[in-house]
Amino acid sequence: MASPLDLAHSPCPNDTFVFHAWTAGLLPGVPSPEVTIADIDVTNGMAARGELDVLKISYGALPHVLDRYALLPCGGALGHGCGPLLLTRTACEPADLAGRVVAIPTERSTAYLLFRLWAREALPGQEVRTVVMPFERIMPAVRDGEVDAGLVIHEARFTYDTYGLHRLVDLGEAWEERTGLPIPLGAIVARRDLGPERLTAITEAVRASVRHAWADPGASRDHVRSHAQEIAPEVQKQHIELYVNEYTEDLGADGLAAVRVLLDRAVEAGAVPAFPPGALDPVGSAR
Repeated sequence: MASPLDLAHSPCPNDTFVFHAWTAGLLPGVPSPEVTIADIDVTNGMAARGELDVLKISYGALPHVLDRYALLPCGGALGHGCGPLLLTRTACEPADLAGRVVAIPTERSTAYLLFRLWAREALPGQEVRTVVMPFERIMPAVRDGEVDAGLVIHEARFTYDTYGLHRLVDLGEAWEERTGLPIPLGAIVARRDLGPERLTAITEAVRASVRHAWADPGASRDHVRSHAQEIAPEVQKQHIELYVNEYTEDLGADGLAAVRVLLDRAVEAGAVPAFPPGALDPVGSAR
């Protein structure tokens, strides 16, 4: 693979676990990329501006960048039982959200996209106001009554009860019940103008990094911990076990179907721009 490449991913345990072998030079003959570690909202913005070669972004942001970036068939986050949660301070029903304020991490997150699709069915004709808020502030804001509900992801699945909050709906569970498909959360994309040969090499490097992480999980432990200092070690482990799975190694037919269904429904709902046929076809080598 020609060098250098620029890579951006989040500090979440699943990403630092997956990409460590590649970024630390542990893959023989594979040059390490220049790495930027930033919140997913930041990487979504980088992709929108076409700033880097390879990025981890939200599937909710993917339609906005498909003209410039191609979907890779590995390295991303999909799964079962791993979707975003909608939390409230007190127990209530979905109808109680009408006219209320919901804190969301970003308007181009997959979590917000799943929320919009759910609200379209659960609250037809009703308005729900949203406010963008840093992820770490959402649960305290719900607890303290600053907002009526909060949309949370990742490790919040394991910690929301420590804030005394109630789960109004598991949006991933709702998605799986409607579709029978895994929940698409985070995608790995690469610049189309890198060309087929280099895109294949990138795909192989990402997949090799995933396999190395599974074969030697202790190699990345300190790296994961250094970027997840506010997450307890046992939660880091749960996080990785939940979000790094068979779809991380390869999207496969079910994973790709889930992506297509999600984004087709989002286009129909007017939540994302339409994209041309074939734009979602993954690039790079098959497993």
